[in-house]
Amino acid sequence: MASLAADGMAPQIAVMDRARPARPQPFAAGLPRLGSDPAAVRQRLEMLERVLERGFIIPGIRREVGLDALAGLVPVLGDLLTATMGAYIVWEARNLGLPKWKLWRMGANVAFDTALGAVPLVGDAFDVFFRSNSRNLRILRRHLDRHHPCQSLIEG
Repeated sequence: MASLAADGMAPQIAVMDRARPARPQPFAAGLPRLGSDPAAVRQRLEMLERVLERGFIIPGIRREVGLDALAGLVPVLGDLLTATMGAYIVWEARNLGLPKWKLWRMGANVAFDTALGAVPLVGDAFDVFFRSNSRNLRILRRHLDRHHPCQSLIEG
């Protein structure tokens, strides 16, 4: 170490040892876990709902929109893509053991959103205001809170 101090290297090492401020990592903390337990499924579906319904903010009116509204601008392919993602939420709900009447209600939400979202221009405006995936997530949350209370997530 004495030779390092004589060469002038010791002050540089001290500078390197200082802690640098951590860079923000927006998606690292919120990545969903893999697995089939109710908590992991809930976390995955909450993230999917966030991307589909509340992923972006329209600057002028401060309205949250997601991939559902943006993909709806692509005539047929966008609506099929978002319908498939909505059907995935219903499929995961079936795997969690939701009753059939709740699954039918969730499927009707997705079908209604897909049918009206397919209408040009009017359907695009409809997609901004009718959030079928948020409705389906609300149904799923109520079920999980009732039947799997220890799996609820506490958000800070």
